[in-house]
Amino acid sequence: MKREPAVKVRIKDILTGKFFPGEKESMKPSYLLTTYGRKVSRVNILATITDKFVNEDESYVSLILDDGSASIKAKAFRDVVKLVKNLEIGDMAIVIGKIREWNEELYVNIEVARKVEDPNYEIYRKLELIKEILPYKRMVLELKNMREKMSEEEFVKEARRRFGLEEFVLEALLKTEEEEKDYKAEVLKVLRELDRGEGVDVISLFEIIKIPAQTLDSILTELISEGKIEEIEAGRIRAKVE
Repeated sequence: MKREPAVKVRIKDILTGKFFPGEKESMKPSYLLTTYGRKVSRVNILATITDKFVNEDESYVSLILDDGSASIKAKAFRDVVKLVKNLEIGDMAIVIGKIREWNEELYVNIEVARKVEDPNYEIYRKLELIKEILPYKRMVLELKNMREKMSEEEFVKEARRRFGLEEFVLEALLKTEEEEKDYKAEVLKVLRELDRGEGVDVISLFEIIKIPAQTLDSILTELISEGKIEEIEAGRIRAKVE
């Protein structure tokens, strides 16, 4: 079976995505479909370790990873334990592994992990992620435009031809896009209503807009990348004038 590449992602991209279990009989690997349309089986995460557990015989280690967008559990078993047991709480680390699900909770099955010493590496990673995500965002937008101009049958056929997407993947993508579109409009509306010329405190948005925190965080990131809002200082944002 071909080894899938490890994709650089934010933790929230994992947690807000849709997980599709693999099929052993057909040798079909499991994967995650992110909200911006990327299929991911193996991930490359840069995060800070906020918690750690090692069992008595050191055959199992679990870490809690936090990259500022969200947190997720990462697990190491047997021979891989030696690669992570020296990592400590507070360390920034690169963790590579497969996405797995247990008891309806997603986690990363660690393959490789190492400590990062350079404090500037986090900035480089954020820039890399923006470049990685934008092409997929454009793909979702193009799919949406295609759907408005074609019959459902033509749309599914053309999406499969151009992007190699199966019908159930298309449905998941476009459903998420429609939900986020409505949320984006609400966020922009609230921002404009609250702004008195000095921007709006981000924390107040999380208190006022009653949607999951990870979803709101994702929407704010997208609105900034789309140029519709801007951060005028740490923790304060405003909608740009159209």
